[in-house]
Amino acid sequence: MGYCASKKQWYYGFKQHLQVTNQGMADVVTEASCHDVKAAETVMTQIPHPDNFGDKGCISRALREKLYEEHQAALWTPSRNNQKHVSSKAWEEWIRKKRKVIETVFSILVDQYRITDIRANSIAGFEVALDGILLAYSLVTLGLVER
Repeated sequence: MGYCASKKQWYYGFKQHLQVTNQGMADVVTEASCHDVKAAETVMTQIPHPDNFGDKGCISRALREKLYEEHQAALWTPSRNNQKHVSSKAWEEWIRKKRKVIETVFSILVDQYRITDIRANSIAGFEVALDGILLAYSLVTLGLVER
């Protein structure tokens, strides 16, 4: 069982953690109850990149420091409304613009490729279905096939 705070609902199944870079995509599939912070390091080290943008679920000072010390990778996240450290409006706007690209990729994967509608009986079946969707998306994005 997992909980989606933004939708305020519980769900059962698997969860995909996806890294989108200019070099490609990497993903990790976990059980629904796995916290984003636990999977973030695994997915971010598959395709090492100096700048990583996470959502509010990845806010963790310990994770940010560990990624920087061990992998020389920065983790940028938007601020929470109730956070003690308040970022400037310019910083939040910059983060929002960078994350818009990522959110657009997710939106396309959900709306056009129905990535949230995968039904599988095992994690292996779930990963095979995900790989097929990500391959199709990549081929269309590269212009190698038409949608």
